[in-house]
Amino acid sequence: MDQTSLDRDAEQLKGLGLKSEFERSMSFWENFSLGFTYLSPVVGVYSVFALAIQAGGPPMVWNYLLVGLGQFLVCLVFGEVVSQYPISGGIYPWSLRLVGDKFAWMAAWVYAWALFTSVAAVAVGGAPFLNNLLGVELGNTGFIWIAIGMILISTLLNLSGTKLLAQVAFFGFFCELVGAILVGGYLLFFAKVNSISILWNTFSFGNGVDYFPAFLASSVAAMFCYYGFEACGDVAEETPNASSAIPKSMRMTIYIGGGAAIFICLALLLALPNVEKAISGEDSDPVTTTLTTAMGMTGYRLVIIVVMISFLSCLLSLQAAASRLLFSFARDGMIFGSQYLNHLSKKGKVPTKALIITGIIPIIITSIGHWLQDTVTTIISFASCGIYVAFQMVVFGALYARTKGWKPKGSFTLGKYGYGINVLALVYGIIAVSNMVWPRSPDEPWFINYGMIFTSLVVVTTGLLYLTIAKPHIRKKYAKSI
Repeated sequence: MDQTSLDRDAEQLKGLGLKSEFERSMSFWENFSLGFTYLSPVVGVYSVFALAIQAGGPPMVWNYLLVGLGQFLVCLVFGEVVSQYPISGGIYPWSLRLVGDKFAWMAAWVYAWALFTSVAAVAVGGAPFLNNLLGVELGNTGFIWIAIGMILISTLLNLSGTKLLAQVAFFGFFCELVGAILVGGYLLFFAKVNSISILWNTFSFGNGVDYFPAFLASSVAAMFCYYGFEACGDVAEETPNASSAIPKSMRMTIYIGGGAAIFICLALLLALPNVEKAISGEDSDPVTTTLTTAMGMTGYRLVIIVVMISFLSCLLSLQAAASRLLFSFARDGMIFGSQYLNHLSKKGKVPTKALIITGIIPIIITSIGHWLQDTVTTIISFASCGIYVAFQMVVFGALYARTKGWKPKGSFTLGKYGYGINVLALVYGIIAVSNMVWPRSPDEPWFINYGMIFTSLVVVTTGLLYLTIAKPHIRKKYAKSI
């Protein structure tokens, strides 16, 4: 490892008033792998493919390009910010320096709960695939126990240290990318049954302007795939030459992760045995139908092994991001229990107690499903929405800072294009969040139809109450950095 680079990293943090005790043992490719497995195209596409095609039919695949472009704008803004402020915890320390204490506290609060619910959502989403792999019918209770087991395994792996996290993330990236290429390639070359023209066929959803509402509804699936790049910045203090390496790994996460998601979705659409049944919901699991028809049960189970590796590595990356956020929060004394959460383990150099919390809270959320399955569905509906809201708080913070004279000074800057890209990223984000929370299920109970709006209001309201009553931003002035 280049000592000059490490010294430069330490000097940059010193200039920001920090002295890091993390071990900078995560290579560039391992840092990128963390973002890729967090984004996880296999998890994203396989989990929501059925919902996407029911919402908008095959043309929903074009959303992956449009959403990818919008998120790339956000990624560019993040790249400028992390390049100047390469600090663990990402969204919290960035918002703190761009805007201020109160704003940063709310951004971190929203993002923390989004990550907790994301861990629960990914674990619950992975349980049916393991059930299919085992070839048994476990039911809802069995799914809950599988999800809890996955969270426990992920927590134990994370507690082992940065090196193991990096190695598992890279292994997950390798398996997922190779699996996506092989499976997608097989479907396209040996199992293709539909013409490429179905990508423009709106079926019963209407034509022209009439199709637009369905297209918007189906875009939520693509939005579920295009975050994760911020995780590269969450471990900034564990990555050498972070100021220049992390903006690059963030962009690569969009390029490669987004490309893989498009490829997987395209392959599934062209190999789908019966498009009409998938759209109507008669085929409730078109992914399984497509894979078993094309590969048989043996081939399908081999694919599920790769899928389960993808789910586990995604959980690992989500927890790593959440734990670094909590640690960064606690390092400034900005959350209850800061005195316990602001320490790294002596051996693994990871925030042990913060990691345990990122395991306990998702397990509690998941366990509620034993008794109130709809409640869990409502809670985890906040996952994607919360992450997008937290993202836009950083984008807004960057734009606010620019109006106050901030000029990015890191290794990566957008130069004269920065202001315009920042504005476009904010406009995109506002449209994206509005689209995500829009109620589209009038036949469902109100807490499902308005689930994202309801859970978002709960998170924001509780955060504002805590901020008003406990005043953590005032305590921050007296907190000691470790």
